[in-house]
Amino acid sequence: MTALLYVLGIVLFTLGLLVSIAWHELGHLSTAKLFGIRVPQYMVGFGPTIWSRRKGETEYGIKAIPAGGYIRMIGMFPPGKDGRLEARSTSPWRSMIEDAREASFEELQPGDEKRLFYTRKPWKRVIVMCAGPFMNLVLAVVLFFGSMMVLGIEGQTTKVAGVQKCVIEQSEKRDTCGKDDPVSPAHAAGLKEGDKIVAFNGTPVRDWNTLSDHIRDTIGPATLTVERDGRQLDLHPTLVANQVLKKDEDGRVANPPAYVKAGYLGFASKSEVMPLTFGETTARMTDLLQTGAESVVALPSKIPALWDATFGDGERAADSPVGVVGAARLTGELMTVEAPPERILVMFMNVLVMFNVSLFLFNMLPLLPLDGGHIAGALWESVRRHTARIFRRPDPGPFDVAKLMPAAYVVAGVFICFTLLVLAADIVNPVKLT
Repeated sequence: MTALLYVLGIVLFTLGLLVSIAWHELGHLSTAKLFGIRVPQYMVGFGPTIWSRRKGETEYGIKAIPAGGYIRMIGMFPPGKDGRLEARSTSPWRSMIEDAREASFEELQPGDEKRLFYTRKPWKRVIVMCAGPFMNLVLAVVLFFGSMMVLGIEGQTTKVAGVQKCVIEQSEKRDTCGKDDPVSPAHAAGLKEGDKIVAFNGTPVRDWNTLSDHIRDTIGPATLTVERDGRQLDLHPTLVANQVLKKDEDGRVANPPAYVKAGYLGFASKSEVMPLTFGETTARMTDLLQTGAESVVALPSKIPALWDATFGDGERAADSPVGVVGAARLTGELMTVEAPPERILVMFMNVLVMFNVSLFLFNMLPLLPLDGGHIAGALWESVRRHTARIFRRPDPGPFDVAKLMPAAYVVAGVFICFTLLVLAADIVNPVKLT
């Protein structure tokens, strides 16, 4: 049964991956057709075609390797200065430029002269190239808001899961009371498992962070209002100072762990899956995007540790880059976890959210052959043309992005090498659920 669930997780992730890629390419396709650009092909995947069907002027298909996708647009690059689409050069760098230019006109048909990508205004080309990554961002937001606001996440509540009998400093990391340990305020006041704390010193409390802050800020007598067996009653503990885990500005336990002296009551709060509000979800989504952007910037610094974890005796860090294979393995493991189905669903959706956020951020990098490289080229063309217009100079014409193809091949080579390294790490020393 465990093996079946593991395979199910991989299959579901693969389907989610294909939908994410198809959704990305749909953004490019729909805006290209909106602006009258001819699109001969819309493909999900790479390698041999396993299914395709032509509808109108576009061939739609699925390829064997679900590691990406593409659409073919006619005239991605302008002709050379001489107006020719074909030319030969003994320079390997120049040949790359010419080959790229020739390929972009490979399926040119009569009447396509006014349907070429490069002939569209720069703002239209920016929209076409932004549409793919933007679709991934939209999908990530929809999945995240749906999972957080409908299903929710596990969090601490004001319900009592257990009462500590004595006062133990949390840095000691023990649960057994010693003979010299004083009785905890919660135990002395009669707090019981199953109680729900609804007020602290007469102030209503509805969430754990608020209650926790009240407790930490109080040393001395206090009044707890609790719900027990359908009725409310007041308890009167005397809180004491104790060494407890420090919280960060978001109310979470600080990482790395640190300890502070604060008020102490002595009970464990019950964890439940709770839907988040729109504001809480928005804040978490913003944090997710910020963390994702920081991770992309930090990728080069993680390569040595990734290499050591793959070919040496280093440990694979929990925040190590993970590829498609690694993500598939994680979702497979996720399906075998003993947890409520709604929690597994939330975690699975979060994997897809992170994948789509990564697609958005990577594709927006201003490097060819990524979408961001074409966006940068169109924006530069717009700047050149506007500058020429302001100073009444001749129109410089379209910016020839094909001239950047040698650099694009270098970038592609770096990405391929990095992808292969991550693939090897995901096979040899994968990140595992904790």
